[in-house]
Amino acid sequence: MNGANLADGDLVDLLGRWASGRGPLYLLLAARLRALIDDGVLPPDQALPPDRVLAKRLAVGRGTVVAAYDLLQQEGRVVRRQGSGTRVAALELPATRAADGVAANPLLLHILHPPDGVQLLTCAAPDDMPEAMFEAYEEAGARLADTRDLGYQPAGNPALRAALAAYYTGRGVPTTAEEIMVTTGAQQALTLLAGLLVAPGDTVLTEAPTYPGALEVFRHAAAVVRPGTAEDLRERPALGYFVPTSRNPDGAVMDNPARRRLAALAAEHDVPLIDDEVCAELCFTGGTPPPLASFERGEHLITVGSLSKLVWGGLRVGWIRAAAPLVSRLARLRAVFDLGGEVFSQLAAVALLRRLEEVRAARVRTLRRRHDHLCAQLRERLPSWEFEPALGGQTIWVRIPHGDVDSFAQVALRHGVAVPPGRSFDPLGGHADRMRLHFLFPEDELSRAVNNLALAWAVFDGADRPVSRHTLVV
Repeated sequence: MNGANLADGDLVDLLGRWASGRGPLYLLLAARLRALIDDGVLPPDQALPPDRVLAKRLAVGRGTVVAAYDLLQQEGRVVRRQGSGTRVAALELPATRAADGVAANPLLLHILHPPDGVQLLTCAAPDDMPEAMFEAYEEAGARLADTRDLGYQPAGNPALRAALAAYYTGRGVPTTAEEIMVTTGAQQALTLLAGLLVAPGDTVLTEAPTYPGALEVFRHAAAVVRPGTAEDLRERPALGYFVPTSRNPDGAVMDNPARRRLAALAAEHDVPLIDDEVCAELCFTGGTPPPLASFERGEHLITVGSLSKLVWGGLRVGWIRAAAPLVSRLARLRAVFDLGGEVFSQLAAVALLRRLEEVRAARVRTLRRRHDHLCAQLRERLPSWEFEPALGGQTIWVRIPHGDVDSFAQVALRHGVAVPPGRSFDPLGGHADRMRLHFLFPEDELSRAVNNLALAWAVFDGADRPVSRHTLVV
């Protein structure tokens, strides 16, 4: 379809039965438009119908269209300008198509189609595998050699469920295997939880900034995502999502009194609360802080974890710790999609959990050294940029003194560095002057990235440019 000649009726046809779901009409309309944009059906710079025109064609109030367009603008999927109307936002990289001619989802461009010669600061997952991982797979292979089993285990391999139950019991949260569900990474865990606990139009409370992968999951569920603090749990949202330990993107660590308060408010107001512990084992000083479930007992506290940040991004083993009835419901939902995860990796995860302290200590030493190097390089080459050193995790949160990072990201890309703008981490599209930088590269690569960022900053004029849709940020 020629984007320049899209007729109002053509868009109505593409929208199809957009209003047939549950929830507010503006969310349903935004969800359908989002899918058309992300799938490349509505290409970059495509003009969308004016508010009143589309409202008339859809037989809805103008406010429904305005609210849908505004939500998509917050997400960076459309640009609304006085005098030029509403258009699909530009891409950071040229659109690509697979061999079958289907447009690649722009959210996945840097993963599906890695650009040549560009350092990707958009993807924060380790690419260097510890020796312990190879040894764990050898052990898993030997164990499988004596196994006769279909391998269809929607709740996860029993040995791994038992090992994870022991892991949480050792951290002060008595847990049985029936309270553990193994998932294909933490992203699947969040998707399953949203599918079970969130209906269209429900409110999900998150921090700001927070992990953008979670925001995309909640938006896909047609939820209303609102930023807030623990005190906002008093408003009884359908779900709360917090990252108390080594938070993505800023590496912050919540103290124990704040954890206790957060858990208590969730219990008091009966709000299901996800405690994202994906980076919990990556604190730079002291031991691993306690999970929220150690402060309160009850079905409302849900813990999500993963080995992808601790061991290797390609080790797609995550999990959910929750009340046994919820785990049972999640397993039934998961069985509809894939009948369970890959068993070989789950058995390797059993061996890795047995060597957790060894693996964690080595990873943290490496991360701390690279963190300190990145901070020193930024202070030397880009002294006007502001940031706080991280207390853990893999990333720092950087503020530029003028302009917005969406515009700067385009200049940085031309200098060989891809950076994730701060709006991706905010439910309302704020933090436009921020970016997340990871420190997973070896020191020489970090130095090269900072050098290229400094060269880009030297020519950046701070001019306002069209907002770009961002690649998937992990």
